[in-house]
Amino acid sequence: QHYEGERGAERMVRKEFPNGSVQHYEGERGAERAVRSVRANGIVQYFEGEKGAERKVRMDYPNGQVQHYEGERGAERMVRKEFPNGSVQHYEGE
Repeated sequence: QHYEGERGAERMVRKEFPNGSVQHYEGERGAERAVRSVRANGIVQYFEGEKGAERKVRMDYPNGQVQHYEGERGAERMVRKEFPNGSVQHYEGE
């Protein structure tokens, strides 16, 4: 785990896992929230929301594909998929 800030006000900014994944955090001490996760296989996930309620909003794949998500944490659903060739697929439903 990596921290930044003055002594007594340190906040976590990055957490590295044995599998090679790296989780990035933002926020004040005690309210750090996950904002980005970089997997060892090159997939990058982006999150929004307060600590404990972070929800996935986007996934970027090494091949250039981008998936967009909506919904609350644990109930995220893909709403759009963008391909490297410029085509876009839209999704509806729960």
